[in-house]
Amino acid sequence: MSTKPRTTEQSVEDCTTSNLTSQSRAPERLWSRTFITIVALTLCCFLVGQGTNAGTSVYLDRMGETATLAGIGAAVFSAAAAASRLLCGPIIDRKGRAIVMATGAAIMLAGTAGPVFANTSELFVVWRFLQGMGFAIATTASATAAADVLPLSRLGEGIGYYGLGQAIAMSIGPALALFLVSTDPAENLYLGFSAAAAAAVAFALTCRYEKNPRSLPKTSAYRRRWEREQASSESNAANAADGAFSEKGAPASTRTDTGMVADAACNTQTGKAASSADAASLENPDHHGGRLRSLVDGVLEPRALPGTIPMMIMSPAFGFGIFFVGLYGTTLGVGNAGVFYTISAIAMIAVRLKSKSFMDTVAPIKIMGVSAASGLICYGMLLACGIWSNFGALDIVFYFAGIFYGLCLGLAMPVNQTVAVRNTPDERWGAANALYLLATDIGIGTASVIWGVINDTFGFTTTICCVMACIAASLIAARVCYPRDKA
Repeated sequence: MSTKPRTTEQSVEDCTTSNLTSQSRAPERLWSRTFITIVALTLCCFLVGQGTNAGTSVYLDRMGETATLAGIGAAVFSAAAAASRLLCGPIIDRKGRAIVMATGAAIMLAGTAGPVFANTSELFVVWRFLQGMGFAIATTASATAAADVLPLSRLGEGIGYYGLGQAIAMSIGPALALFLVSTDPAENLYLGFSAAAAAAVAFALTCRYEKNPRSLPKTSAYRRRWEREQASSESNAANAADGAFSEKGAPASTRTDTGMVADAACNTQTGKAASSADAASLENPDHHGGRLRSLVDGVLEPRALPGTIPMMIMSPAFGFGIFFVGLYGTTLGVGNAGVFYTISAIAMIAVRLKSKSFMDTVAPIKIMGVSAASGLICYGMLLACGIWSNFGALDIVFYFAGIFYGLCLGLAMPVNQTVAVRNTPDERWGAANALYLLATDIGIGTASVIWGVINDTFGFTTTICCVMACIAASLIAARVCYPRDKA
């Protein structure tokens, strides 16, 4: 009885299912040397960003400059970061993660050390622009690299751990900055964080997993992509040789038995067969209706929107937390408003460390629901502090609100990034992360200006109510946008 020969795609798909099933039974190692290096690089980058943003206004005040210059510097930093995230995504996908990380870290180092030698306000603004550019390039590439090297079955857990670098930097960066800027000379602020930027460059230069894909977990995105490219090359070479042989009169059975070639390639194949649709759409602009659409698709990744939209809507709540909670606490007469940030950072670190138990097994909408509930509790407590500002437990309620702020941020960022990445083909993860981080920057930056206007006009009570509305809207957006899967 004759059997229909299997195609290469069918054989590779069968192999993929078998391998991924076996991997699900035995979870792969998460903390590889490469992943640790990426987390360390991220810590250094966010330490520089958080620290210099917190200390620059104090530094300029010591130098006799105005607060206006500090505001201009902050705006330039944010604008440079947003523009760089938009443009660097496709570059990351084409040129590789490691080279882009190293380039971004080097630019950040130059921008961090530059203010030491800036003798005019114009030069200071230029250095802040370079710092924002380098920070955005390095962190976008590192987020993509982290997703590259994580086992598929532990992607959400790994992204949660990846955020530890950000959380730790948020905790110690501002405090370190205020210490450095208080020393003589005040330029120690930029010299100290230049050392952190130099460490980021060193970590980037040692993160060369693209040279040795076999060192990565078997189900990691980069290794799967590399292995299917190898299998495709072997299959194409075998098919070419088979075709040449058939032209000389080989039997038909020899010419049609491509399943044997695919089976041989399957022995090392662990990922799904790559679809050529995305590549075809970029190479043939008319495939999607014109060159303009092709250009847009090359810069932005719309398949990342299910995770990007809810995060952008929630980001204004984080913008208020970053820029206004300290001022709000000072206005109320809280003893040390900075304790709010310390407690929130501790809560954020704790939830990231526990992400193993839920991030890849619980439905994303449930995690987002807990995040939104935590945010509403946080701002509800802060609202109560403003309404009943004379009650005795004011400081305690204000500080403990930081716990729920940390839970909200610590859950929302990794779950939305995981949704954005998982909904996107791995060859487009650079553009996906760029879009996700860009939307977050836009949400925080624009909302911070809006919050300032609302606060000056109506007061903190109205502003906090608007913040709570954003949190509730983000949960509604997640219910609409998230893919309909269980985890």
